[in-house]
Amino acid sequence: MTSSSASQDPTAPAARTPKDPWDLPDVSGLVVGVLGGTGEQGRGLAYRFARAGQKVIIGSRSADRARDAAAELGQGVEGADNAETARRSDVVIVAVPWDGHAETLESLREELAGKLVVDCVNPLGFDKKGAYALKPEEGSAAEQAAALLPDSRVTAAFHHLSAVLLQDASLDEIDTDVMVLGEERADVETVQALAGRIPGMRGVFAGRLRNAHQVESLVANLISVNRRYKAHAGLRVTDV
Repeated sequence: MTSSSASQDPTAPAARTPKDPWDLPDVSGLVVGVLGGTGEQGRGLAYRFARAGQKVIIGSRSADRARDAAAELGQGVEGADNAETARRSDVVIVAVPWDGHAETLESLREELAGKLVVDCVNPLGFDKKGAYALKPEEGSAAEQAAALLPDSRVTAAFHHLSAVLLQDASLDEIDTDVMVLGEERADVETVQALAGRIPGMRGVFAGRLRNAHQVESLVANLISVNRRYKAHAGLRVTDV
């Protein structure tokens, strides 16, 4: 049978319609945990997700500190120690300082098993010239997370958001895109959908975890932009 006749064969399977990349899942019922939720970035993300109607738990090494921070944020945010936060959450955002990244994840390997983990840690150094990118042995913070959490589904996102803007209650929208990286399309789309829960934000697929280093490193450039222009710069991806 020729290819032309095969295309007219009524018994041949119909060609699949390409999936719309903006057809994202409903994530409104997911519980979002934020490890490092008492830090500036973690608090900001927790506030924005809770304000958007997401159930949020912020974690810290100290449960009391987490509960105090949650009470300050309001919006129904709960606080717990890191282990309880990981156990109770469907999606866990890692927003801890780079210096404590490996130690924190190693200690939570069991609690994070089976979880969708979103790493937003930026390995940076600072000297008198400003911020500069560090390159972990694994290639990036996200790849380090994937190596340390073999039973978790690791993605990377939320690297380029200003903690100042996230925590500014007077702002109804955050005008920025969020680059999302991961190995499984379903996991990436879940994180994209979470980003889209925050008004003004959009999650954009930006490749697999092997491309996370340059995304994490770009924060050093944004810090330079912000210092020069007294701004809280973010990113927009054009023509998408």
